[in-house]
Amino acid sequence: MTFLLLRFAVNLMDRSLKLLPVAYRPEFLLQQLFNTETPVHIPGLGIILTFSILLLTGVLAANYVGRHVVGGWESLMRRIPIVRSIYGGAKNFAEVVFSDSNDSFKNVLLIEYPRKGIYSLAFQTSSELGEVQERTGEDVICCFVPTTPNPTSGYVVMVPRNEVRVLDMEVDEALKMIISLGVVVPTWRKEPTGELPFDEPR
Repeated sequence: MTFLLLRFAVNLMDRSLKLLPVAYRPEFLLQQLFNTETPVHIPGLGIILTFSILLLTGVLAANYVGRHVVGGWESLMRRIPIVRSIYGGAKNFAEVVFSDSNDSFKNVLLIEYPRKGIYSLAFQTSSELGEVQERTGEDVICCFVPTTPNPTSGYVVMVPRNEVRVLDMEVDEALKMIISLGVVVPTWRKEPTGELPFDEPR
């Protein structure tokens, strides 16, 4: 089975060679080089071409011209009525989740939501809530409760600090669990160490 899957992947990527003009495809160049009657096919050349294209795309996207191309593409996405809501939401969510700044998700939480006795995974987004903190009269934590299987949407809830449980799982592990509808459960690698400080990222 492993051999069949690898052969399928190689053959699939070899089809990327068809992007080249016929005269410049490796099998025809090798045919002319070795003066054979039929084209010389070497499995795996498509993999080299595919990775070369990906590398070239990354280089172009990293320079000045590439940034303008990417910026133009994002501008186009934001002008399409239905696509802009999906693209914008997914992009903003990814930037928040995978950012190294203080605005990224800090902890994976377990809260009783939408009612007592029912538990939901949530992400801590902030603990300095200003007016909300003062008007509730409690020490509350701002939590984002994502929906499944699409975690780019969800609910923002304010939960008292003493009703929040901090989990040991990482943010990416929690996202996998949410996207998989709870099928992919991260392995608990250590015993609970008690409550963690809420004002510091994990």
